[in-house]
Amino acid sequence: RVPGGSSGGSAAAVAAGIVPFALGSDTGGSVRQPASFCGVYGLKPTWGAVSRYGLVAYASSLDVLGVVAKSVAFTRAAFEAMRGVDPLDHSSLAWPSAARAGTRSGGLRIGIPREAAGPGLHPDVASALGAAAGRLRTLGHEVVAVTLPTLEHVVAAYYVIATAEASQCVLAAMPNDPVSSGRVVGSDPVTSRPVRLRAGEDLLEDLDRLGPGHRIAAIDD
Repeated sequence: RVPGGSSGGSAAAVAAGIVPFALGSDTGGSVRQPASFCGVYGLKPTWGAVSRYGLVAYASSLDVLGVVAKSVAFTRAAFEAMRGVDPLDHSSLAWPSAARAGTRSGGLRIGIPREAAGPGLHPDVASALGAAAGRLRTLGHEVVAVTLPTLEHVVAAYYVIATAEASQCVLAAMPNDPVSSGRVVGSDPVTSRPVRLRAGEDLLEDLDRLGPGHRIAAIDD
């Protein structure tokens, strides 16, 4: 069993009763997934609703500070305290103090994507989803099925956007880091040519090429 990630610590702390709510950063599910795994509530607000000032960026156009809490009431209270314009974050927006217009009866109109509730959904998840929809209806809200035809492309789009923005954020956060900046070189023992270090498996290959006894030093481009 795992608490999910990457804000799994926040969700685990709430589920264990250590705190009534905790914060987390959500780019592609890092608040909502741990909340689901731990049986608590998770909210990823609309981008811009909460200031990102002080947040270590991963993918700036996707990152949002979210809430993990033991109840809907705590989730709402935390969000209401966090939301709004921050002069230190130019992307933050004014957020209405009340829910936007709902149905004629005063409730909200809530959509459940057909694509997310179709084949492949675990029976336990489908049962929980159905129970939640039924509960919302008893509270006076209208629950309808909606279609999101582009949903099948979101994972691929996420990885293109997130990895591209993450590489830029890492360079901005660590301009002098030798590997991320690509400015660390050594000498190839065979050709004596400079070797530029790279990340991941490429880095291991580069280190093998350098071999023992070769000094690695940083040079300016």
